[in-house]
Amino acid sequence: MEDVVKQAPLFLALDDEASVALRESMVQIDFQRGKIVFSEGDAGDRLYVILDGKIKLGTSSTDGRESLLAVLGPGEMFGELSLFDPGPRTSTATALTEATLLGLGHESLRPWLTGRPGVAEALLKALSQRLRRTNENLSDLVFSDVPGRVAKALIELNQKFGEKKSDGFYVEHDLTQEELAQLVGASRETVNKALADFVQRQWIKLEPRAVLILDLSRLEKRAS
Repeated sequence: MEDVVKQAPLFLALDDEASVALRESMVQIDFQRGKIVFSEGDAGDRLYVILDGKIKLGTSSTDGRESLLAVLGPGEMFGELSLFDPGPRTSTATALTEATLLGLGHESLRPWLTGRPGVAEALLKALSQRLRRTNENLSDLVFSDVPGRVAKALIELNQKFGEKKSDGFYVEHDLTQEELAQLVGASRETVNKALADFVQRQWIKLEPRAVLILDLSRLEKRAS
């Protein structure tokens, strides 16, 4: 698991000795599936690195509709936005599976930012990548149809969680059909129709909270 920690943007700019020191200042927290790490509107006072498991980030509209912003896995970081822009949380983080997180309070992190500019640069890079992904999502909602967005979501989930098998790529994403629809930004019925079409074309095989990608190249073409 320590190798997973070193993949986090927070640790990329540190040598082994500094990584150990920073790791020792972090608190390990275990979450059961469905447990909320923090809610939209909460005060933001710390960031988290995922040691094991999956976390989903989502938002809710005033009329109760939910949108899934991202699904994060081991080595990824979240909650860092409030470090640079103090204020309420802009999303809700929920344990999609049993998860183990490392938490670091902002006050504990600040000496690392001032003493090691590389750490601040790594965090800003991570924020920039998240902003770029958000812009891509907005563009997809405007210019891409639902099957294209479904294909792209499956490809991205494969990049994070996929495991190469003899007959394709097995992706245990742990999402319900409703959550997958929230991630794509479409109704469950429309997303299910797209998935059924992919199955008929023998591009994928559906399994409970997982998918086996049989023809990745065709899926990539549909996503482009």
